[in-house]
Amino acid sequence: MSIESQQEDNKEQVNHEKYMKIALQLAQKACQQDEVPIGALIVYDGKIIGEGYNQRNMQKNPLAHAEIQAIHQASKYIGDWRLEDCQMYITLEPCPMCAGAIVQARIPQVIIGADNPKAGCAGSILNLLQEPHFNHQVEIIRGVLKEESSLVLKNFFKQLRKS
Repeated sequence: MSIESQQEDNKEQVNHEKYMKIALQLAQKACQQDEVPIGALIVYDGKIIGEGYNQRNMQKNPLAHAEIQAIHQASKYIGDWRLEDCQMYITLEPCPMCAGAIVQARIPQVIIGADNPKAGCAGSILNLLQEPHFNHQVEIIRGVLKEESSLVLKNFFKQLRKS
């Protein structure tokens, strides 16, 4: 590997961590509203164009996932349902519904914090993001700020069990 490609990889990792920290801040917003702390954002050309956090209980809506909110905002910004030049950052591996929405939105790259062993559809249970029968597959980068993403969830469920 050349020095230039190593520098590019390091720069990309720094950017991934920068955006995942923002997604974690969004997850904290969910936590403050007694929602499962999941945050998501979409980046286009270095700019955040969509963000969301879990609000299922608050909105009384099973569709109010962080990813769906971020996709909705980003689509409005772009003016199209195709988000082909974007990256999505998610603190927790997406569920089947959100994985399907990511594929439908044609998002080319998803960066994930923590794995989701109970409902993850980016490889933990199923891999809908890279299903070869679909007309779009997504590049997956896993484990960016994994410990921080996991800790937010662990602390939330620990507190929930106490109350």
